Amino acid sequence: MGAYVARRAAGAVPLLFLISVAIFAILRAVPGGPLAMYAGDPTVRDEDLARLERALGLDQPLPLQYLAWLVRFAVGDWGYSLASSQPVLGLVGERLPNTLLLMGTVYLVTLALAIPVAVVAATRQYSVLDHLITGATFAAYALPTFWLGLLLILTFGLQLGWLPLGGMTTPGGDGDLVDRLRHLVLPVVTLSLPGIAHYVRYLRASLLETIGQDYVRTARAKGLGEHAVLRGHALRNAAIPLVTLAALELPELFVGALVTEQIFGWPGMGRLFWDAATRADYPVLMSLLTVAAALIILANLVADLLYAAIDPRIRVGA
Repeated sequence: MGAYVARRAAGAVPLLFLISVAIFAILRAVPGGPLAMYAGDPTVRDEDLARLERALGLDQPLPLQYLAWLVRFAVGDWGYSLASSQPVLGLVGERLPNTLLLMGTVYLVTLALAIPVAVVAATRQYSVLDHLITGATFAAYALPTFWLGLLLILTFGLQLGWLPLGGMTTPGGDGDLVDRLRHLVLPVVTLSLPGIAHYVRYLRASLLETIGQDYVRTARAKGLGEHAVLRGHALRNAAIPLVTLAALELPELFVGALVTEQIFGWPGMGRLFWDAATRADYPVLMSLLTVAAALIILANLVADLLYAAIDPRIRVGA
């Protein structure tokens, strides 16, 4: 297992390097460039733009610009935001806890609800309850996130007035636990419903396939109760597709949900990316995209390791 992890980690390094090169090249190919925000500003002279180019190293060839960025990024110097002049690492550190709170809650709620619902649907195949769950999951999965978020705001925020419209805390309030939980409800529901539907469909199908296997019938023939058969045999082996989905969505815990954070005014990583994209804030975009790529690579490695832990038939050492 250790050798396998070492090989995968060693292979991830050149992959991340190539991805960062591609991100850097694409951002530099976007029309306008890092100094586009100053275009048309009568207070900024050509001499000022030239001085900024020298200060930012933009007068150097692209390979040298990339190498300079890579060295600084590797030692924790992620540069400064062109829009706010704040350190990029400081901006990420300020927004990351907010995204971890939101996406971590969504992650736990999704798994806590999807697993029992999928088990109920699979063990009562073709029943009325199974048809209701199947129809509800198709409907929830088809709902656009932005539309669902706006609908929840209009219904529970504006018309009923039960929940706040957005933000993390009430302006002027003390931001206690109850206030934060109330602000979490609508964005968590918006993000959880499609995720629950997605997980239920995969886990139900996998359970139905697993329940019909010989080793499950053998377990029943030995006198094991249905609960023990499901928990100890069927569910564990049927969980591999769920592990794939859950592991590959781990990066969202850190990079946030762009559309939902924007709709609800949640000050997280997704909204930071949106603001950076609309302002052509290249240092912020470069850092966020590189971190997201690293997290996706790490999530794939975590998924492979979890396969071996769940299903002993899978040999990762080969």
